Amino acid sequence: MVLNSTGHRKKTWVLFMMLILCMAGLMIRIGYIMIFESSYYEGKAKEIQERERIISGIRGDILDRNGNVIAVNETAYNISVIHNQISDEEKVIEVLSGELGIDEEKVRKRVEKVSSIEKIKNNVSKEMGEKILSYNLDGVKVDESSIRYYPNNELFSKVIGFAGSDGQGVVGLETVYDKLLSGTPGKILTTCDGRGVEVEGFEEKRIAPGKGKNLITTLDVNIQKVCMEKAKEAYEVNRADGVSIIAMNPKNGEIYAMVDYPEYDLNDPFEGEDLNSMWRNSCVSDTYEPGSTFKIITASIALEENLVTLDERFYCPGYIVVEDRRIRCHKTAGHGSESFVEGIQNSCNPVFIDLGLRIGSDRYYDYFKKFGLLDKTGIDLPGEAGTIMHEKDKIGQVELATIAFGQSFQITPVQLMTTVSSLINGGTRIVPHIGMAESENNGKTVKFEYENKEGICSEKTSQTMRMLLESVVSEGSGKNAAVEGYEIGGKTATSQTFPRSDNIYIASFLGFYPADDPQIMYLVKINNPKDAYYGGTIAAPVAAELFKETIPYISTLRNDDE
Repeated sequence: MVLNSTGHRKKTWVLFMMLILCMAGLMIRIGYIMIFESSYYEGKAKEIQERERIISGIRGDILDRNGNVIAVNETAYNISVIHNQISDEEKVIEVLSGELGIDEEKVRKRVEKVSSIEKIKNNVSKEMGEKILSYNLDGVKVDESSIRYYPNNELFSKVIGFAGSDGQGVVGLETVYDKLLSGTPGKILTTCDGRGVEVEGFEEKRIAPGKGKNLITTLDVNIQKVCMEKAKEAYEVNRADGVSIIAMNPKNGEIYAMVDYPEYDLNDPFEGEDLNSMWRNSCVSDTYEPGSTFKIITASIALEENLVTLDERFYCPGYIVVEDRRIRCHKTAGHGSESFVEGIQNSCNPVFIDLGLRIGSDRYYDYFKKFGLLDKTGIDLPGEAGTIMHEKDKIGQVELATIAFGQSFQITPVQLMTTVSSLINGGTRIVPHIGMAESENNGKTVKFEYENKEGICSEKTSQTMRMLLESVVSEGSGKNAAVEGYEIGGKTATSQTFPRSDNIYIASFLGFYPADDPQIMYLVKINNPKDAYYGGTIAAPVAAELFKETIPYISTLRNDDE
């Protein structure tokens, strides 16, 4: 019997070679991984060994035109728990529920939940975060973060809006410029074992969050404070439902102030019953019948089309009959014989109804398009409403008559100001805006550009309208807006809301200074005043106070700009 046959030796040799090849292959694969894929597997190992906690990015600041900070960040802390690291559950529950004012059962559910990490409460104050840290509780994490803070509380609330607990903008500028303001998230990395428990001797690694860009606005804290004060006074004196005031540069569309009173505390934005209504900015998001301020637009069209001359005579018996409709003037006894200049000074409805019928629906619609009334203004605030206008083929004689003096259609306050601006600034349709520039933390600033449209009306028409509107304040229905020593132009308005039977009125005044070269325009709008309701009686005096207090300041700004 032969034990060491040739066949056995061959089989052994083949098996040996196969083992050698397998070992060589494994060594080559290990070498490849160690050399070429080491970073990939290192990352995988860290994912298993390191627990990651995200730190929200730091939002950029929002500043007014003079560098005053109107939205900034404050240090805050996020409180969370890691189940596997807790050594005394009852103590953790007792401390967190007691110090943070959270129901004990809610805290218990999160503490007992077996997960990588459970949030207990975000954005607690620095003092509270440090207090919880002092307990030195295993499994309780107190991570530094930041919270949005608004130094002026209610000031600019309907404009700035606010950012939520997650660091994202909710309404206002905070949401429109969210991408610009948002910072880059940071991380806290903790080394853990297979059970998820921190390994002693390893310090946490902190990758700091980055700060977003700063937003420089056209807003002016000083002007806003004056507007806020006057809006509050008008609201209380007239027992109104609300008061809106906008201050804008009619030459370039820069908005200096925007008040929609009553406003809310930006540092406590969820304190209220109807939050959507509380946060809503009616200057941009709500439409209304502009009333007699729209006569500025009717007059401009008539002048552009040479349909009227300044000395042309009209007769007002106190009403005018259009088809089967008797439409009255606000002066029921009538103004009698009057020139076109006197007609606009008197805000006489029959004069403007006559002009509206001359213009006709086709020309009206052409000018609505040319003036930009059928488009949104493009203001950098969320929720802008569009104009509500009749379809052209449904505009009859009665509709023409009511459109001529600002009824039977609706526009937003900011749309009215934008359109009138183009008619008094020489014919340039400007874009109303609040964002002026972005600023990086290294000091580099990039100014925003806005595309204006020229040729809205002729310089002659614009010059005539400035003269006519100055006479409205110096000699006509807007005399309560006059300020001694200053030439102010403007127009009053009184309109009703639907249904008419409710007798709810809106009193308003639109004015600008100086009359010959407008640098600032104000719109004062008082909703549902309970006693007197004429724009010339209650809105014009508010505008006079605004001009009186801000004209010297605006003159300083003009000198600085020049």
